[in-house]
Amino acid sequence: MNAQPSASRWPMVGRDGELALFTRAWADRSCQGVVVCGPAGVGKTRLAEECSAHAVASGSKALRATASAAAATVPLGAIAHLLPADVDLSDPVRGFDQVAAALAAPRGHRWAVFIDDLHLLDATSAVLLRQLLDARVIRLIGTVRTGEPASDAVAALTGPDAVWRMDLGELSEEQTDQLLRQVLGGPTGHRTLKHLHTVSQGNVLYLRELVTGALRAGTLTRRGMVWELTMDLLTSTPKLTELIKARLLAGGPAALPILELLALCEPLPLADAQATASLDVLTDLEGAGLIRVTTSRRRTTVQLAHPLYGEVLRAGIPSLRRRTLLQHQSERTLAHGARRRDDALHLATWQLTATGTAEPGLLSQAAALARHAHDYRQVVTLLEALPETHRTTATRLLLGEAHSSLHQFEEAETVLARACEAAENEAERIVTVRARALTLLLHGRTSEALSVNDWGKDHMGSTIGKRAIQANEGYIRCLTGEPVLGLSLLDAMADLEAAIDSEHILDVWLVSALCKSLALAFTGRAAAASEFAAKAYATHLRMDQKALFQHPSAQLHGLTVALTEAGELERARTTGRDAIAQAVAAGSPANYLWASFFTCRSEFIAGHLNEARDLCAEAASEAHSQNVAFATRLMDSVLAATHAQTGDVETAEAIVAESLDHPMSGLFRGEERLGEAWLHAARGDLAAARAVLTEAASSARRGGHVTSEALLLTDVARLGGAGEVADRLAELAATCDGALAQARAHLAAALAADDPDRLFAAAEDLEALGADLLAAEAATAAATAWLRTGETRRAANATTRATVCARRCPGARTPLLAGAEATAPLTTREREIALLAAGGASSNDIAAALHLSARTVNNHLQSAYRKLGVTSRRDLADILHRTAGDLHAPSNEAAR
Repeated sequence: MNAQPSASRWPMVGRDGELALFTRAWADRSCQGVVVCGPAGVGKTRLAEECSAHAVASGSKALRATASAAAATVPLGAIAHLLPADVDLSDPVRGFDQVAAALAAPRGHRWAVFIDDLHLLDATSAVLLRQLLDARVIRLIGTVRTGEPASDAVAALTGPDAVWRMDLGELSEEQTDQLLRQVLGGPTGHRTLKHLHTVSQGNVLYLRELVTGALRAGTLTRRGMVWELTMDLLTSTPKLTELIKARLLAGGPAALPILELLALCEPLPLADAQATASLDVLTDLEGAGLIRVTTSRRRTTVQLAHPLYGEVLRAGIPSLRRRTLLQHQSERTLAHGARRRDDALHLATWQLTATGTAEPGLLSQAAALARHAHDYRQVVTLLEALPETHRTTATRLLLGEAHSSLHQFEEAETVLARACEAAENEAERIVTVRARALTLLLHGRTSEALSVNDWGKDHMGSTIGKRAIQANEGYIRCLTGEPVLGLSLLDAMADLEAAIDSEHILDVWLVSALCKSLALAFTGRAAAASEFAAKAYATHLRMDQKALFQHPSAQLHGLTVALTEAGELERARTTGRDAIAQAVAAGSPANYLWASFFTCRSEFIAGHLNEARDLCAEAASEAHSQNVAFATRLMDSVLAATHAQTGDVETAEAIVAESLDHPMSGLFRGEERLGEAWLHAARGDLAAARAVLTEAASSARRGGHVTSEALLLTDVARLGGAGEVADRLAELAATCDGALAQARAHLAAALAADDPDRLFAAAEDLEALGADLLAAEAATAAATAWLRTGETRRAANATTRATVCARRCPGARTPLLAGAEATAPLTTREREIALLAAGGASSNDIAAALHLSARTVNNHLQSAYRKLGVTSRRDLADILHRTAGDLHAPSNEAAR
């Protein structure tokens, strides 16, 4: 069910600095008032209301008035209701004395008079308020809209130094995110956040109306945990339309033609703008803040000052006038020679919008320009308008790639299959096989992808063509659970690199480069993976204008994974966030999805479960909504694990149940079962969790995914099976480079030995890597071990370290954290049974899971009850959950 924000009042965020400034000003006895200045819609009134409330809390009495253009026609019209009824202002001196006497407050407290829209106040009111300020009868809180002529009232009331001024700007993207989280009750996807912030430009009023309109229209919906816009669709509200229309009317009738033209064709060269409006009109529009004039490389262009101005203007342009405006602008552009690089794209778009068709050659040329700007939706629009008789293998490939990049896999397969059939030479067969195989793979049709590649093998005659098809198979194997075989096939890349300037080879190399980086990381060669990913990224950036394969940020996926496996977790998260930002800016859904997931996995390994959950929810939402069958189960698995590790068993259960409908992909082989395993652990059934993880680790080992195997075996150790996996983790640490594998092996060995010194050392190593949750667990286990031997001082030191690390993992509730200090007196078996019982398992269920008799289970439970001073399973659950919460609760010092 969608949350509906309040229609009238949103929470105030991002104004802590301004409130602190007001507090400082109001405490200054010489301060006569505070005026909040800023453009319309940035939240001046909301902030001033908070300031007024603070003034009242500090002992002032409050009065409020709102100035307006209508009230300004009558002297004292805006503040008449604030004045005593019997005051006669026909005699200004006597009248002022009467007002001052009536408003005089005891004990030196002054009235706090809040005047909204101070710039519209009439002169008489301003003079009276100025006199009351000077007489120290009142203090002023006011709002002033900038960008409009300053009135005498503003000058009179804000001129003295004793009146403090606060300039309020638009919200930053981070502040917009904070506000939307509070309003919607959950996170907003990075792409949706970026779109809302860009369109509203941080204007709170505009943002509120956009969100309200989108919620009502059903285009802003909650997918799982994350709020997302449907295809970036925003629906305005009548209120917002009226506000913007009123703003645009300030330009006057002479401005409407150029404003309409800009709405359809911005940005315009200044010369073209002057063909529609005089320089005086343009100057006035710029002064009024309705247009923006910029100069870059000796080219001066004009565009609307706000994206919403264009939305409102376009909605009001009749179809015939729209057609006329677009045709005239096309003629002007052609008259200039259409020499600029983007003129073809503009001309095709204008002609298509005006008449529904355009010259075929122009459409093809424009589509290529749109692709190199990574505007895949525009590519689809342009090429779907291309007549069938003018479609070539090149245009079909371009269209298929655009559909695939937008996750429109059925459409992409239809177009690319036709391109394969129509390919006339080896170069065309290479590019179409590569594109079609990747599309089928992402759609979850691995066997078909391999079949297409086999078809390519049979239709290659040259050595370079055969090596290209070999590389194709290599990337498919790397992504589907066979990285060792895949890497051997990707040896073909060495030959391809020599021919990388050929467009039909370039894209094969770029896709293979991404997959090689991933496969190197999967097989424990993190340093080589990082080095190769950096090279691939630089190459993709350099060759982007010739490439068809996605955006260069795709190469950051391999770098993110490589840095994670190397134990450079902070760099991995920074790289991943950069990839997300680039994907959002480029409008690339495919890169957005994978950047979100790979960054999520880094956060998950670090133990930052809330960040991991939000990112994984975005990736999973995109995968489900766009039917990206490849790796959907993996994303669901990690998402379920984040919920299970934070104690949200119900949500984890639902996600795991849904994930079973999707096939395993082989990407991060074995990790598709993380959610299932941690769900067992959250229920207290550690034996079942270990069994799932052990089986998954065996699958990873068979496929050569040594880093996934290490992750899974580390979780076995965390859940009570350290003795069973410590030796294998030591073997993996010897074959995997990077500090993370070493730290995992040390943790497992320390847990197996139950050695507090080694556990504490492991905690220090893990914390240095940024693996905060593992560090908290290791330090907690060290504290527990020291408590058993009576070394309370060392236990306290370990507990302090555990608390510091756990605070960086808010909400984490794993078995090693849950009640570790409380259960310190228990044996390993008693503790395992206690956790199962606290999770709601019956004695018979526990007996079956641990291969014990029910009597033995009950005997262990009774012993645990005596040691812990409890009498029931409910008391046991309470003490376990309470101590887990205490561990990562903020200290008093942190709270202050």
